[in-house]
This record gives sequence, C-alpha cells and structure tokens, in this order.
Amino acid sequence: MRSIFLGTPSAAVASLAAVMDVTDVDLVITRPDRARGRSGKPAPPPVKAAAVEWGIEVAQPKSRTELEQWISGADADIGFVVAYGRILTAAMLESLPRGFVNVHFSLLPRWRGAAPVERAILAGDETTGVSLMQLDQGLDTGPVIAAVETPIAPDETGGSLTGRLSYLGAMIIDDTIPDYLRGRLEPASQLRTGVTIAPRLERSEARIYPGWTATYAQRAIRAFNPRPGAWFEMEGVRVRVHAASPSDEVIDSGVIDSCEGVPVLGFADGSVQLDTVQPAGKAPMTGAAWMNGRRGAGGRLDPAPS
Repeated sequence: MRSIFLGTPSAAVASLAAVMDVTDVDLVITRPDRARGRSGKPAPPPVKAAAVEWGIEVAQPKSRTELEQWISGADADIGFVVAYGRILTAAMLESLPRGFVNVHFSLLPRWRGAAPVERAILAGDETTGVSLMQLDQGLDTGPVIAAVETPIAPDETGGSLTGRLSYLGAMIIDDTIPDYLRGRLEPASQLRTGVTIAPRLERSEARIYPGWTATYAQRAIRAFNPRPGAWFEMEGVRVRVHAASPSDEVIDSGVIDSCEGVPVLGFADGSVQLDTVQPAGKAPMTGAAWMNGRRGAGGRLDPAPS
C-alpha cells in the first residue's frame, strides 16, 4: 500500500515513523521552512528533518493550489494527516482512492479543532486520548476508526501531554491500520452529543488575569506551556510563567508578594506560587532567583489595555 504523509511539528514525527512501518511512504508534505530564534534563519519543520533523514521525498507547498497539485499528482492509495496545519479541500480528499486518515489528539467528538490538548487541560478534563478517523469536509467530524484513552496527570503541560499523545498516535497507527486497510475495521460515526470546539490558541488569552481563580490560573500556566506561554506585565516588563504551584498565602488579587523569598501571585479566590519565570530578554529562572534580583520587592500586575 502506497501512501503520502502530511504533517509539520515534532508531534507528528512518531506517526510518520509508524506509517512507514505499515505502508510505503512515497511523499511527505509539510509546511514551508520558518524563521526561528534570534537569528531569524529559516529552519525546517521537524517532519521535514525526519523525512530527509529517512530518505523520503519532501514537498513544501506555499499555497492551496500547490498543495492540491502535489496531492493529485501523487501515485498513492491513501494519505495520513497529523497536525499538518492546513485544511484539505473536498477535491484534495477525493484525490486518493482510500482517502485520508487523521490522527487527532482528543477523544472525538470532544475537542474538535486546532488546540485539543491545551483546551482539555484548561477545562480541567481528567482524561483525554487519541482518535484515528477518516477525514471528511467537516472540522474533525469524520467517522472514527479507533481511539485510545489516557488520564491527564495533574502536572502535565500542553507540551508534555502533546508529546505523550504523539506516541499513542503512533501506537494506534501500528495497531489498527493494517486491519483497516484489509477491511477488517469498520469506522463508526461520531456521537452527536458531547461536541466541543478547541479553537486556535491566542497570545492574548494567555495573559494572566487577576480575576481568574487560583485553580484556573494553574491550569492555564500548564496548558499554555510551551505555547503561547502564560505571561503578565509588571512595571512595563513582560514576564512569562513556565511553572507554578498552589499556595496557602493570602495575597490581594493581582499582587505579587515575596513569601520566604519566593514570589506568590494573588487571584480572586486564592494564590499561586510562581516556580519558574522568564522576564523578557532573559533565560528562564526560578521564582526565587527572580525575587532575589528584585531584592525581594513585589509589585502589582499592570492592567491590560482597555
């Protein structure tokens, strides 16, 4: 069985390896190289780097027209899509005899959309999973071939949970695609109830708001790590928060106070200890080191622009 693979970030690399185990991958399609780091030098997406290392032809279409040309010109039976970053049109979906299969990082129909992992953490979900589905013209609405469930650990971040789900996605490909291609697995339509949407993450929603509850603040800091990164401004300086933990200290909402040398931020109903922070232009550091640099001085979060 000949296939093509569409994917971009590191979370898709394990699935590419799994697809190579069960089909002959003729072509990998990924997004164009992007400028990264302070140098601004273009760097290849992780999927491209892996495909080049493994000797697979790579295409990086810049437009919908180019993408359609690559897909329609592929001599393949089936396509696999994992976090590619672009929606396929009906014409593209109909280009291959067996259509396209997608690895989605949620238990569909919960969290259809671009950011299912982060939205699950934000909502306080106790479990999530990976769904293998046939792509149709809707937003993650296709019939499900197989799914695997997993608990969300209380300390997992958006990044660490995505990494774990990426390997579950590879596992589900290895375990189910051979039977699916032989016609031994019949996809099931998704339930009409329990549908939730996971819209794309916006940097503005990651700004820490004093009116949040302490519980939500901890979830947000975890969910937005590493992207787009939870943050606040104080005295005109943007500070990113990488990790936080519960605190019993009583602090006014929106105020950061030094408690035994560690910064604690007050919220509407409690407070949170800031364990790892990153002031703009500096490397990540412990909250204690940040407080030490400020000579123990706390402060109040700058208000968001109206």
